[in-house]
Amino acid sequence: MARGRFISLEGGEGVGKSTQVAALAAALEGRGLKVLVSREPGGSPGAEAIRKLLLEGEEGRWSPRAEALLFAAARADHCEKTIQPALAAGTWVLTDRFLDSSLAYQGEAAALGIEAVRDLHRFGSLDFVPDRTLVLQLPEAEAGARARSRDGHAGDRIGSRPPSYHAAVDAGFRAMAAKEPNRVKLIDASGNPATVTARLLYALGDLLP
Repeated sequence: MARGRFISLEGGEGVGKSTQVAALAAALEGRGLKVLVSREPGGSPGAEAIRKLLLEGEEGRWSPRAEALLFAAARADHCEKTIQPALAAGTWVLTDRFLDSSLAYQGEAAALGIEAVRDLHRFGSLDFVPDRTLVLQLPEAEAGARARSRDGHAGDRIGSRPPSYHAAVDAGFRAMAAKEPNRVKLIDASGNPATVTARLLYALGDLLP
């Protein structure tokens, strides 16, 4: 049995990741592939418990270092309990966020350093990375409007951080794409959802059977 492929969708707040994960899963299933949709933080019982700790409560609940450790712990459980078994069974795994979110949010925007955060991943998840990471991109004003329309407010304790923080997140994603152009692809998320899904499929063309 051929091993499945692991695809992560990334991007800032309001770029349409959740919508596109579902649409991309349907498109891949239409091609005869078995697909599992997951998310981070979360994706396994232990990681979902950590998700509540990370996303709920006051902004100052965790220091940047504690936050990075919690994300790394959740990811380690997600990889071991959900992702790796599915891939071994030949299933394609699509996740709404993975390592690159930690590198952009905690490494770049929270100024912990991308390599410091990557070291946590090397320990917790043995430096396991997706076959392809697709980073959805929108102008800041449009993404912010989408996020407010979706949530009815500024969002969770991470999503509600100031524009300067989210600009640094975007810079972090761009840095990853520049460093690993074969794995990390920037995708224009403007236009209607079907058009964006088509762009995602095009960016996966070399991986599709």
